[in-house]
Amino acid sequence: MCGIVAASSRRNITPILLEGLRRLEYRGYDSCGIAVIESDGAFHRARTVQRVASLIRQADEEKLSGGVGIAHTRWATHGAPEVRNAHPMISHDTIALVHNGIIENYAELKAELVSEGYEFTSQTDTEVIAHLVYRYFEGNLLDAVAKAVSRLRGSFGLAVCCTKQPDVVVGARRGSPLVMGLGDKENFLASDVL
Repeated sequence: MCGIVAASSRRNITPILLEGLRRLEYRGYDSCGIAVIESDGAFHRARTVQRVASLIRQADEEKLSGGVGIAHTRWATHGAPEVRNAHPMISHDTIALVHNGIIENYAELKAELVSEGYEFTSQTDTEVIAHLVYRYFEGNLLDAVAKAVSRLRGSFGLAVCCTKQPDVVVGARRGSPLVMGLGDKENFLASDVL
C-alpha cells in the first residue's frame, strides 16, 4: 500500500513531509519521492528507489525547502520500480501529483492525451492524472482536479499542487484513505493518521 503526505504552510514543510514518509514506511514500498514549491516559484523534486533515509539525505543535499509540497512512498503497479516511475509526477512544470490506487481506464486516457501531444516520461497511471489536471487547469486547481477525477475509473487517493496557485494543495479520494489535518495557518493531507 502506497503512502501520501502533503502540506501547505508558512514554514518549510520539507522536514514534515519526510517525517511523514518515515512514519509510513511500515506499509512497505519500492520507491519514494518529494516535491516542494520553492521560493523561486518552481517545483523542486527528489526521488529514489532506495529507502526514505536516502531520500532525506538527497533532500538535504539539494536543500529542498518550501511551504507547499507533496511526498509519496510507492509500490509499483504500473511501471517498474525505477526513479522515472517514482512519484511525485509533474506535468509541464506546473502540476505535481502523488497517487495511491489504480486507475482502470488509464490506457484509454493516455492514448487520448498522447493524441493531443502530451509526452510521457513514466510508465505509470499517475502521470495520466497529472496531465489531465494540467489539461483542465484554467486558474483554479480545485476545479481542474474535480474535472480530472470525473474522468477516472478505479480506486484512488491523491494530492495535487500547482505553481500557479502556490499556497494550495488539493486532495481527492475514491475508495482509498485520505485524512486531513487542519492547523494554525497550515494544513495537511495523508493516507494514514500516523
